[in-house]
Amino acid sequence: MPNLIFAKNYKNNDILRKSFFDLAASTFDIHFEHWYQQGCWGEGYIPFSLVDGDRVVANASVNILELIIHGEKKKALQIGTVMTHPDYRGKGLSTRLMNLILEEYENKCDLMYLFANESVLDFYPKFGFKAVEEHLFSMDFTAKPLTSAAGLRKLDITNAEDLNLIKKFASQRLPVSQRFATNHTSGIFMFYCLNVFSNDIYYLEKEDVIVIYQKGDNHMDLFDVVSLNEIHMGDILRAVADATTEKINFHFTPDDDKDLDLKRAINNDGLFVKTLDDHLYPTHVKHPITSIA
Repeated sequence: MPNLIFAKNYKNNDILRKSFFDLAASTFDIHFEHWYQQGCWGEGYIPFSLVDGDRVVANASVNILELIIHGEKKKALQIGTVMTHPDYRGKGLSTRLMNLILEEYENKCDLMYLFANESVLDFYPKFGFKAVEEHLFSMDFTAKPLTSAAGLRKLDITNAEDLNLIKKFASQRLPVSQRFATNHTSGIFMFYCLNVFSNDIYYLEKEDVIVIYQKGDNHMDLFDVVSLNEIHMGDILRAVADATTEKINFHFTPDDDKDLDLKRAINNDGLFVKTLDDHLYPTHVKHPITSIA
């Protein structure tokens, strides 16, 4: 086994950065280059990597952020992009990186969490992480006529003006909910805009919000509502839904609203949480999809 070197904070090292991007592409089909070129790699994103020569062979990335839980801010750390090159698997490299992360951050935040795929569900409990159940919110919807035009405009990420508008909203947004939301996650959000939802981003001029959604035959999946000011979710839904929409699925936790007759169903996406207080992470919530690392 070669003598592997630990590396982090290498955003400005062209060789290691490219190697990290290559490993992410080959492991998860995740492509970071455009995201990096757009200046979206902020100070809160820190890869913890093991390097063989000039090649990143294992990684676990740290995302420093806040969680909003019932209106209170909690210091949090989300771990993501946990990966090892096939030639180096089975040698305990992920364990080594997880221990390094825990050693550095365990006493610097209120909680740590991550989303694990099915192949590693037995791995994270070894470090004190516990599986947490999530809930997906939905509501039945009946369209009502609008009193005035909503001014809904689809945004084009290849258009510099539209992209700058998205970046502005990403960096200055209010949390989508006071019940449960994330904060200081503009880098992750921009990754989703550039790579996942690039064809689903709309600007609602009347409300001055960005809405990310997809419509099916009789339903709508609402992924995020991005605003610089407080919003009224009912008005936004009436502006973006149409006469064919009978159900709306929320991929985040909406605030309680008299206009929203919310239902919830168990949704398990492999969330694992490690907290200092067993009661710190709330029940019956959904982590915003646009800030899952």
